[in-house]
Amino acid sequence: MGETKKIWDFVYQEFGVENPPLDEKALSLYVEDHADKFPDFSAIRFFNLEISYKELNRQANKLANVLVELGVTKDDVVGFHMPNIPQYILGLLAVAKIGCAGSGVSPMLAPTELAYQIGDANISVLISLDALANGSVVAMRNRPACLKAVIVTAATDSLAPSELTLPSIEGVRIESFLALMENASDQFEQRDVHWNDTYLIQYTGGTTGSPKGAMLSVRNIVRCSATQYAFMPLTPGEDSFLTPFPMFHIAGVGGVISGLRYGGTAVLVPDPRDLDYICDQMLADPPQYFGAVPTLFQMLLQNPKFHKIDFSGLKMAVTGAAPLTSGDRRKVEAVIGKDKLCDAFGMTETSPVYIVNPPHRLKPTALGIPVPGADVKIMDVETGTKEMPIGEHGEIVTAGPHVMKGYLNLPEESAKAMREFAGKTWMYTGDVGFMDDEGYVTISDRAKDMLIVGGFKVFSVELEDKLNNLDFVANTAVVGVADEARPGNDIVNLFVELMPANAGDQHNRLTDDIIAYCRENMSPYKVPKKVHFIDAIPLTNIGKLDKKVLRDRLEKGEFV
Repeated sequence: MGETKKIWDFVYQEFGVENPPLDEKALSLYVEDHADKFPDFSAIRFFNLEISYKELNRQANKLANVLVELGVTKDDVVGFHMPNIPQYILGLLAVAKIGCAGSGVSPMLAPTELAYQIGDANISVLISLDALANGSVVAMRNRPACLKAVIVTAATDSLAPSELTLPSIEGVRIESFLALMENASDQFEQRDVHWNDTYLIQYTGGTTGSPKGAMLSVRNIVRCSATQYAFMPLTPGEDSFLTPFPMFHIAGVGGVISGLRYGGTAVLVPDPRDLDYICDQMLADPPQYFGAVPTLFQMLLQNPKFHKIDFSGLKMAVTGAAPLTSGDRRKVEAVIGKDKLCDAFGMTETSPVYIVNPPHRLKPTALGIPVPGADVKIMDVETGTKEMPIGEHGEIVTAGPHVMKGYLNLPEESAKAMREFAGKTWMYTGDVGFMDDEGYVTISDRAKDMLIVGGFKVFSVELEDKLNNLDFVANTAVVGVADEARPGNDIVNLFVELMPANAGDQHNRLTDDIIAYCRENMSPYKVPKKVHFIDAIPLTNIGKLDKKVLRDRLEKGEFV
């Protein structure tokens, strides 16, 4: 039986968009194909360095051999602890060749957060930037026993190699990336990979207070690339794409994988705050595709170089992770051209994109329509079992080959998030919205207890769990309010209820202690910007934190 017609199908017909076939093989095999068909075309551009597809495949073979020599098998997990540098892409390809899983590890993680992810994901080999290896990796107080080796690399390894300072970690093999690669064979036979094998374990904040590892299969990742390609066709061996999204984030790694899957040039941005570098890259060789969070678009608009870039060959610019205001949309389009700006929406658990807002058929207030192969429904918030009529609000749920396998080692959390309905497994996103009569979805509320800071999700429960460990804290609540200076971002407000014995303590000193604790134990974007002391955290009639009351009081200006 064929798939039931969807109310958004007519938009596909207008665009000539089709549901792509399930051509699911490892990313490394696509790159091998490109190395045969257009070997000299650049797969990666990094500063002034160009790495061809032939050379990329050769280097990935070397790294695969290195990992195997270190004992990596199909059942292992390799961590990528670095910014957007060529070694990250080599890691993605090497694990694809071996058939094991990779896990993006944020360079911003504090040592305690780093230890948690390494242990939770069971990472046996970590490829780490030299500054991070000598910093947060060494500083882990409780090193997970699963970590057997650390490969240390420098951002300049592919540009101007220099001697590294290797850390010393008892019981862990420490190796130089360049030294290992120099002696490795550039021949490697692709291992067998099944479409349901876990390819990436990407971490996302969770309602349990600790980040959760979303298990993304080969099918999830490759299929998502194909569905995005349906709206954003890239010309293999000709087009380039630039995305400052970090690859340890699902938006960054998803974008790079999609580009490599279809034979484009990945223009790497190691530091998304370096606006001159981004503009210089686009001035030298304007890309056909460009992606950025709204905050970065806002900053680029203030840079004179951005206005000098020739965007005549730009096919599409993509924004996501947070809403782009209508005013900023007009300003961006005035520079890049009309009908080129596309909204993409999704989450780590959906690999990531499952809704797009096509530029030629864009509805500015909506998220967009489901990508081919993705089904989307609006379900009642209370039970999640009743489908809501057109125009009525409810929880956004999605089903299809883009939905993750589940959360690593968390069957109960997986069962809460992924539920059976109408013969399919649906991802219950936690986002509230509605669908119009053309299939366009509009979000009306953020996922429960979630904030967005600089395009990164901040889950309040995770912060609250950690802060409640302080001996002078009785209770905490984290609440976000819109940052008027950075549309689409939140200001992290921390409310603190003190222990009775500390009620008379000086608030300024306690604030300093709280901020110092946060900086030691959290990524920088999670650290509260404002700390408010309150006699008692308000609770609902069933004993839950009543954050609505706190938000209302913030909006009324009761707290400065």
